[in-house]
Amino acid sequence: MFPSRWLRTTSIACALAAAIPPAAAAQTRPTVPPTPTPPTSLTLPARTGFAHPDPTRMTRSPDGSVPRCEGQLVFYVHLATPGMLTLHLHRSPNAPAMRLRTTLTPHPGDGGPQTETETETDLRANHDHDQELIDLGQLGTTTPGYHRITLETTDSSPLLALHSLELSGPAATGARASTVERRNASSVHLGYDVPPAHRDDIEWFYCEITPRTDPLWTYYMATGWHRGYFGMQVNSPTERRLIFSVWDAGDEAKDRDKVADDDRVQLVAKGEGVHVDGFGNEGTGGHSHLVHDWNVGDTFRFLVHARPDGTHTTYTGWFWFAETREWRLIASFRAPKDGGRLRGLYSFNENFSGANGDLRRDCEFGNVWARTHTGEWLPLRSARFTHDGHGSSERLDRSGGVRGARFYLRNGGFDAASTRAGTRMQIQAAPGTPPAVEEMPTPPAAGTASKR
Repeated sequence: MFPSRWLRTTSIACALAAAIPPAAAAQTRPTVPPTPTPPTSLTLPARTGFAHPDPTRMTRSPDGSVPRCEGQLVFYVHLATPGMLTLHLHRSPNAPAMRLRTTLTPHPGDGGPQTETETETDLRANHDHDQELIDLGQLGTTTPGYHRITLETTDSSPLLALHSLELSGPAATGARASTVERRNASSVHLGYDVPPAHRDDIEWFYCEITPRTDPLWTYYMATGWHRGYFGMQVNSPTERRLIFSVWDAGDEAKDRDKVADDDRVQLVAKGEGVHVDGFGNEGTGGHSHLVHDWNVGDTFRFLVHARPDGTHTTYTGWFWFAETREWRLIASFRAPKDGGRLRGLYSFNENFSGANGDLRRDCEFGNVWARTHTGEWLPLRSARFTHDGHGSSERLDRSGGVRGARFYLRNGGFDAASTRAGTRMQIQAAPGTPPAVEEMPTPPAAGTASKR
């Protein structure tokens, strides 16, 4: 028997349903929501632009404005609809007079015709306390895809007091661009597939990389794992580095001074000329780097080893110096609260400063191997592509794939190449060969700092 309360409730519900006229009942049926209408305008804060030819000659304000930019200020926008684009410039108060040239160009990364259109506009001085809105005219395009919008003065004087650029008109329908403060290209990754039977059994990790481009502020990371990373950077116009780092235990995100001693990684050894320090702001840990002038198009070899020791694991990284044909130690760190081997093997491309995040970064990763603690080398010929959250909606110019016997990762460039996160890639060609046994380095013992 059902409770009487259920009977009363059911009777009331039935009576109400019977009392509702058919027309009213029809109105209660769920309706399919209308398809969202594509936006017909887009506002680009001035600080989302890129300074050319020197990315450092630009100042940006928290309110989105650019008080000063020397050279050109370049915006990138994806236009879904060919046609005419109407442009308005918002200028900050007290902006000086200038003659402005505005150019719209299909971006080369999309392979479209390079027909550009431009306008010139005289901007009077703005002595008001409010922003000024200037009509820059109309520019047309016949091709969808990424486009460059370039602002520059006709006499090469600096651009001053720019607040934002507003796009409207037919070509602005469905237009898309990154409007957030961050201008970095999205970080992209390869997560290598290790046979399940050996996922807790990997003692050595070997990878070769071939950089195809080398913009400033690029990090091509070859051999990453759950506790660290090892790769090569372009740090300045005159300096490049090899970087090997291992994370501390615990969950401190920024300040290493807050990390307890028993959570800190400890230096075991470092190579000749290697600088060692701590790091923070992306987790904390032990950092090491060697200044080394590497070149685009060359292939470089990275090797990482794990040695469990109770509740600790010592991680060591070596780089192959082709000119002397030897593995040289970068550093060795003892990591607490671990005791396992290498897990979560991966590689990545990173643009670690956004001032030139519009430039393409392209690197190939190949001849990737993992060696078990029993000495069996396993070729890693399949991988999963992922990207960071910035690549989910703001920067779609991120991709990965296979070129012959190598994986590649590409980010930046504002081109049409876009790979879906989670895509799996498989190398069908012969995998190459791992390091020969006779050339394998010996992991250092404690207290061997500055030894090769």
